[in-house]
Parts: sequence; C-alpha cells; structure tokens
Amino acid sequence: MAKRKRKRKTKSERNSRKWSQHVTETSDALTLEEGVFKKGSPRAIARSLKRSAERSQRRKSEPYRSAMSMLVFYINRAGKGLPKTRKVKLEKAKDELRALYGKD
Repeated sequence: MAKRKRKRKTKSERNSRKWSQHVTETSDALTLEEGVFKKGSPRAIARSLKRSAERSQRRKSEPYRSAMSMLVFYINRAGKGLPKTRKVKLEKAKDELRALYGKD
C-alpha cells in the first residue's frame, strides 16, 4: 500500500482561521461583555455595546464609533454563515445604537 503524502499547512494557513478572534481579543477596540451579539433583542445588543464602549479603556476613538465598528466587524466576519434572522437582528441593532447616541 502506498503511503499518502499529507500537505503541510503553512504558518499563515494555520493561523488564518482565527485571526478575527485574535483581533477581537487583543485590538484596541473594546472590552466586550461576553455573548453580546447573542442577546435576544437589537436594543439589548445596542445597550450592551454602548455600555462597553463608554467603560472601555482600550478604545482609541469616541464611544459611538468604537461600538459601531465592533458591530460592523462582527457582521462582516460572520458573513454567509450568519442566519438571516440574526443578521436582521444585528442590522436593527445598528439602528438602535444610532438612536441611543442620537445619530439619526
């Protein structure tokens, strides 16, 4: 029986699958509440992001911008794997966040 050669993954291939988790955990964006994007209502998600943005010592820009950036980052990284109902909920959370900050 012939031995099968395994293709070795390069270092970048091994690490590329978790880069967004690394960015979320180590960037100077926000210190988020655990499970924030899995909350039941768009308003709860927006309120949690606002609270995190205002308390965070890691952010570099204004709280609204940091909170919206993190929400958009999550939506973009989830991509096609995000169920339509959750994507709609997260899009509504963007509107709620705008309303909380008076940015209509």
